Amino acid sequence: MTRRINATAGTNLGGASAHNRRVVFDALRLNGSLSRAEIARATQLTPQTVSNIIDQFVETGLVSADAPIRGGRGQPATPYRIVASGAYSLGIHIDRHQILGIGADLSGRTLSRHRHRLPKGGAKKGFAILLDLVAAIRRDIDLAAPPGAPRLLGLGVAMPGPFGVWSDPQHPPADTLIDPWVMREWHEFPLIERLTTETGLEAVLQNDAGAAAMAEKMYGTASGLDHFVHLYIGYGLGAGLIIQGEIYAGTAGNAGEIGQLPAAGSEDRESEGSRTLEHYVSVLSACRALDLDPGAANLFPKLEALLAVGDPRLDAWTVQAGRHLRQAIQIVEALFDPQTVVVGGQLPPGLLLAITRHVEPLLSSVSHRPGRSLPRLTVGTADLWVVAQGAAMEPISRTFDPQFRALLKSA
Repeated sequence: MTRRINATAGTNLGGASAHNRRVVFDALRLNGSLSRAEIARATQLTPQTVSNIIDQFVETGLVSADAPIRGGRGQPATPYRIVASGAYSLGIHIDRHQILGIGADLSGRTLSRHRHRLPKGGAKKGFAILLDLVAAIRRDIDLAAPPGAPRLLGLGVAMPGPFGVWSDPQHPPADTLIDPWVMREWHEFPLIERLTTETGLEAVLQNDAGAAAMAEKMYGTASGLDHFVHLYIGYGLGAGLIIQGEIYAGTAGNAGEIGQLPAAGSEDRESEGSRTLEHYVSVLSACRALDLDPGAANLFPKLEALLAVGDPRLDAWTVQAGRHLRQAIQIVEALFDPQTVVVGGQLPPGLLLAITRHVEPLLSSVSHRPGRSLPRLTVGTADLWVVAQGAAMEPISRTFDPQFRALLKSA
């Protein structure tokens, strides 16, 4: 029997080369266009290494040259930029009542959107609908892409967590605002294996808050940031964690389930009347305050209409949600010391602004210090499609973002 030895995998020349390619691609993504000399200075790679990588990218259609720019003596500098149509990715958001799918190019531009209602019965009834949606997105990409088979990087899938958590249905949590078993049939279905087999695309699963954080990191308000927390207001409340430029998912993909923490002023969690943060800060809590069906197809327009007329019930909810969101921000600042906390979600933009107005003034924390270059609170994206967009960014990030695991021989 072979003894188990704990160690971190090393790297080799191939791992280092892969990392260097990601570094160069990321520099172009963040800056739009750069010359070879500018890339070498920014990445601290040798000019020869940069030239070799750029030549590879140009040859494979991922990067193209702009017109040379003459800036003085010597040869004019040629800027290079990413070719948006060089590759495509797919993103799927499986929610409690619907599936949303997006096809995107390397610039993050959405080329296709499809949305289907989900019948009751979980994946056994919904998987065929999911496959039809993926097929429709691929047809749209085929039409939008230049002649020739488009390069598909993969399929990102996001859904609410927590994943793999055992709970006794006979003894549910005291705070039953968020049904912990509503997604269980999807969680227990071999979703990723089936998707990979049926579509031929490499599929990766993450929670919805992590996908929303990826959307903000790649092309949103947190572009260029390496340390931030995204508080995602959806059916519940979750936190997407970007640490040292990478999404942190935890051991079982459940990192960031902040909505399950006790809310300030609630009773002991074991007591009958305890309340968690997502009891106050979630789309479901807003629907309950307004007597709306959270599964209604026209929920967004209804919320926007109530906001427009100044419905007092909605006003009261935004005040309460802002107060408890203030607590959530203090918690994540104490735990992660982020550059900023981004707040967004699957809700109308006006409603997000109404909530964040009631967050100020923020509670004192380790992030309350002079000389900050960024505000402690950043208002992010509020949109029905934000999680699907982030899921579509996952294959792009997996392929091109600088990541520690890309260095490992085992990657």
